[in-house]
Amino acid sequence: MTPLDQISLTGLRAFAHHGVFEHERRDGQQFIVDVTVFLDTSSAGRSDDLEQTIHYGVLAEEVVAVVEANPVDLIETVAQRVADAVLAHPAAHSTRVTLHKPSAPITVPFDDVSITITRGRTQ
Repeated sequence: MTPLDQISLTGLRAFAHHGVFEHERRDGQQFIVDVTVFLDTSSAGRSDDLEQTIHYGVLAEEVVAVVEANPVDLIETVAQRVADAVLAHPAAHSTRVTLHKPSAPITVPFDDVSITITRGRTQ
């Protein structure tokens, strides 16, 4: 089996109101998303046809829109929503999504909190 190709978007920023605490829902905070899409780009590479791959500009806008919509408690839920949006593209075989919450309400010094999930069409 030939390994799949990858399209990666790193450091997408979205302002959203996810979190368990009332102040997170009220005030919101920045979330950062890294997305890797695993796909076969050989047809697009041979044909130079955008329809044979995933338009990364459109994907970036979709990811940010998903993160900014409908507040939930858990970053796990947000990451799953992003994965679902990626897998809605017919060319996507699987995806790895990392959702960072750098302003998470933690009482000790830290640099980042994140969740990374990997999802495919069969999951």
